[in-house]
Amino acid sequence: MIATSKILSDPFERANVTLSAGAIATSFAIASSAFTASLAIGAVLELANFRALRRAKQRLFTGEIQGGWAWSALFGVRFALLGFAMYIALRSGADPIALVLGLSLIVPATLWVAWRSPPPVIPASALLAVPPPDDPSWDAWNPWLASERSAKPFDDDVATAVDVVADREGPA
Repeated sequence: MIATSKILSDPFERANVTLSAGAIATSFAIASSAFTASLAIGAVLELANFRALRRAKQRLFTGEIQGGWAWSALFGVRFALLGFAMYIALRSGADPIALVLGLSLIVPATLWVAWRSPPPVIPASALLAVPPPDDPSWDAWNPWLASERSAKPFDDDVATAVDVVADREGPA
């Protein structure tokens, strides 16, 4: 278990590999070898795709990937590679139902881990730090932006933005 947890540090990946191994073993016992091989190919493609997705998510949130367009481009490339790999597998004679079944094993694994994971424990001291609803400090908070309100009222910002656009367009 220690070697597996070092290689597969994400609990979603561990549950996925466990579920995939169980599905492949069950398929080996009750289905044809072509079905089992197709299921295994689908599980490997899905594991590689999920791992790449998780790494891209980490790079986006840590700031290694600047902007959502780069993440979207990488998503498109990964999706195209997955489609190409599926095309090659199907042209090579893979069973389509087993391939899709192997590709979809991440869904029950994710649901299982999310259901079994406990929510984070919030210490009582953090709960006491929230002001009551009638506290005047709430007037300084903008719930739509999840930040403190700006010093200027919203109408002035809109008027300034309209003036800037009017200046760019020239006289009417």
